[in-house]
Amino acid sequence: MRIGELATATGATPRALRHYEQEGLISSVRAANGYRDYDQRAATRVRNIRYLLAAGLTLDDVRAFSGCLDGDMSTAPPSPSGLRIARDRLAVLDRRIAAQTEARDRLAAALRQVER
Repeated sequence: MRIGELATATGATPRALRHYEQEGLISSVRAANGYRDYDQRAATRVRNIRYLLAAGLTLDDVRAFSGCLDGDMSTAPPSPSGLRIARDRLAVLDRRIAAQTEARDRLAAALRQVER
C-alpha cells in the first residue's frame, strides 16, 4: 500500500510515517516510480507505535518494543522490560508535572501580589 493508504488506515499522517521509517520502526520498498510501498504488516506496526505514543512513551521508548510491534499490543500481557520502560517514563512525566506545577504556583503567587 502507498503512504496515503497507510495513513488513512492508521490515522497517522504521511509525515509521521516517513519519520517512523527514518527512525527504523517501519520499512517500505520503493516502487519503480519512487513511491514508498508498505506491506500489510506496516499498518499493525503503525497502530502499535501510535498506541505506545498515546500512552506517553517516546519514540526512543517505542524502539525498545520493536520486536513486539507486529502483534496486538493492546491486549498482550506486558513484559517486565516493557513495565520498566513505562514506569521510567511515568517518573519522568511526574517530575515534569511537578516542575510545571511549581512554576504555575510561583506565577499565581506573583500575580496575587501585584493585584493587591
